[in-house]
This record gives sequence, C-alpha cells and structure tokens, in this order.
Amino acid sequence: MMSQADPLSTHDDYDLVVIGSGPAGQRAAVQAAKLGKRIGLVERMPSLGGVCILTGTIPSKTFREAVINIQGAGAFYPGNRTRERPRMEQVLQQVSDVLLAESNVVREQLSRNGVELIRGTGRFKDAHVLEARSLTDVRQIRSKRYLIAVGTRPAAPSDVPVDGRIIMTSDEILALESVPESMVVVGGGVIGIEYASFFARLGVEVTLIDRHEKPISFIDNQIVDELMSQMQDEGVTFHMNDGVSSIRSLHEPSPHAELTLHSGKKIDCATVLYSIGRIAATDTLDLDAAGVEYDERGRLSVDGDYRTNVPHIYAAGDVIGFPALAATSSEQGRIATCRMFGIQTAKMGSHYPYGIYSIPEISMVGKTEEQLRSEGTKFVVGMARYREIARGQILGDETGLFKMLFSTETKELLGVHCIGTGATELVHVGQAALKLGGGLSYFLETVFNYPTLAECYKVAAFDAANKIGYLPESERLDH
Repeated sequence: MMSQADPLSTHDDYDLVVIGSGPAGQRAAVQAAKLGKRIGLVERMPSLGGVCILTGTIPSKTFREAVINIQGAGAFYPGNRTRERPRMEQVLQQVSDVLLAESNVVREQLSRNGVELIRGTGRFKDAHVLEARSLTDVRQIRSKRYLIAVGTRPAAPSDVPVDGRIIMTSDEILALESVPESMVVVGGGVIGIEYASFFARLGVEVTLIDRHEKPISFIDNQIVDELMSQMQDEGVTFHMNDGVSSIRSLHEPSPHAELTLHSGKKIDCATVLYSIGRIAATDTLDLDAAGVEYDERGRLSVDGDYRTNVPHIYAAGDVIGFPALAATSSEQGRIATCRMFGIQTAKMGSHYPYGIYSIPEISMVGKTEEQLRSEGTKFVVGMARYREIARGQILGDETGLFKMLFSTETKELLGVHCIGTGATELVHVGQAALKLGGGLSYFLETVFNYPTLAECYKVAAFDAANKIGYLPESERLDH
C-alpha cells in the first residue's frame, strides 16, 4: 500500500519530492520509482490527478460525452439542440463516475510503484526543505531534488465578482445545480469554446465574447470558420473583437448577471463563464524562499532538462507554460526525471497533436495554412469531407472536414487539420507520417481499411495530387 505520512516525522530524506499529482507529477514520480529512487509526492487535494482529472481535461471531456449520449443518434447534426433541457445531475453522473475511476487509477499506480504520498500544501522553507501542511499535521521534508508540477488555475480580473453561482470559472462550472436558460462565455480559447458548444447542445442560449477576430486563433482559419458556422446553427451568438467593460451580479427578480461590452452592447444572462486563460498555481509555494524565479503569471522558466534557475529544483507541465497539454505535461515529467538522474533520454518531439473537444471536435498536427504563407512556403491543400466518406455517412456525421497540407516542391506532409467525429483519433496517422517523413506518395500508395474515417487520408491525398498533376514514382511510365 501507498504509505501515509507519520504526523511526528521530520526531515525525511528523499531522492526526489514531486509537488503535484497531475500528469507531469504522476509520470515523473513513477519514472523515478522505476529507477529505484525513494520518491515522495506532495498533494494538497483530497483526490489525486491534479487539475487534469479534478477540474480540467477529464471532467470537460466526459461532460461532452454525456451531452452526446443524451442526444443519441442525432448528436452530430448542427442545429439538433436538445428540446428539453436535461437535469444537471443527469449530465454530471457520468462525469462523477469517470473522475472517481481515474483518480483511483492514479492512486493505484503510485502505490504499485512505491511512491510515498504526502498529504498537505507544500511550501518551501528554503531551497532544500519543504513544509507540507495538512489539517492534521505539519511535516518538514528534505530532498536532494524537487520537481514542481502544480499546474494552473483559472485567471479572472480582480474586479470580476466570481461567486460560483452566477459568475464562475471552469473550476466551478460543473457544480451548477441546474442547466441554465442562458450563458455568456467570456473568452474564446479552448476551454471557452468547448463549454460554449456543450451548453448550446443542451438548449442553452449561449453568447461568446472574445477580444480577437476569431476564437482559438492558433487553429487553421478554415477549420475555425467551420466550427463557428456549426455553433451558430446551434444558436450561439459571437461577439468578436469585443470585451467586457463591466459586470455585476443581481438577485432580483431572479439570479442573473448584467454585462456591458466595450462596444456598448448590454447583455443579461443567467450564468457567466469566465475563461480568459490560466495562471500557474504557484502562489502557495513561497518560491522566493527557495530562490526560484517566476514571471508575472507565476510560471517557471526551465532549461532543456526542465531545470529551474535553482539547480536541484525542476519543473514540468502547465506550470512552465506552452504547450500546456496533458499529454505533453506527462512526457515532460518523464524526461525531467530521466535527465535529473543522468539518463539522457531523447527530447520531446515537436509534432505533438492538439485536440479541442468541442462539438464537433477539432484536431491538428503540424503547420497551418496561415503559418506556411507567413513563412513563404509553397504548399497544396488536399481536402476530404465526411459526407463523401462511407464511414461518415454510417456515423451520421455529414459535416466533418479533413485537410492535409503538402509542400509543392518536396511533396512532404506539412500539416493535418480536421473537424468532425473522431478528429482527435484520426490525426495520429498524420502525426506518424510527419515524424517518419512520409509524404504524398505514402498516402497515395497506402491501403486504408474501408469503411473508416482514415479513408479521408486517401481522398485528401488524391485531391492534392490532382491539383498539382502529381504521380508517385511507382506509377510513372518510362518513355
């Protein structure tokens, strides 16, 4: 069993103490344990798994599946909103079940590898001693190395009265007692766009406000336009290039919020979700006592080995900023542990995929059209639409869009972008091709299972080849 802390013990010696049990901390602790090191893991929350499992990735993605399950076979058709708003507990039951199961998986994995769980909030006393304070005891912990993996928390302006009932962040959104009649989402990043699409499907009148021209602006413009179009079909109203000038909560005649936008537009709604980014959850660590440097958002700077400016203190995961994905955080934690114990493992690859679990979902790997144009790279676009793919018809998804970008000179694959059912799974074929140097010929000559969504690769490849009159070497005739 995972050992619990002795309330009277002090100055325990560890090879590594990890602060935080999210993807980076969990993977780092397990990797160190497999190297035969004595590991302590400090966690302040009652459940394990960090933001990823408790309030972030897993809850939001499970919420999405619950919404789709409620809708059944018509879930993929834009405009097919739920006629009667379901009870919130009906939506959240699946979320609760998955959170409990995933937290138990983390607990069992740490226990199986002999990682010692230390309950409490960690705070540095100096660069070598960490205090872990819980409701029942205070421990002084000494370790040869530390890995900070505390993740992030939602950011909100100081003048926004977040109360968890009318105005909330993503940490509180799933504690709603009922599905609201209306909702304003402030911020068109990944979290904002996901929840906007979820609640729109539940019949909520959703308005999304963002100061940029487009939401999720790092995604291919054509894909974003398609998402916005489908969300508008769901009844979502977009106010782009705008922001909130003032906001207040009112309780008469019923609880609601009043917002005034920079444009002068006034909006009344039952609920407001503030989703304007995240800041590192380092404020309780007393980093100054350890001499660890951080920026205005609490994020830590690290070198190629994930070492901070204090040589024996490392950091990994969302706390170090971009790309701040659960998958990349996990890999960073593993690499950091290997490096600190002298194992020169390979760097994390650059071709990692992005997944946005809106309805419909989006995924991409590689470069966008906008990036390639700004670089002056000549490229060709190959397109496939789900309505032309048998599997798309079988699934009832006629709106999906898939595209590949190839260099017109070398024919190498430069990027894959998709919106539609299974996009976050489908993208991994392109990821492998990017890593291994696959190009247009590979997709033209490869047989894919039929009927599958992977057939999109074949269709898009032929589309690209036809546009530039390209034949692979194996099909060219000698004259």
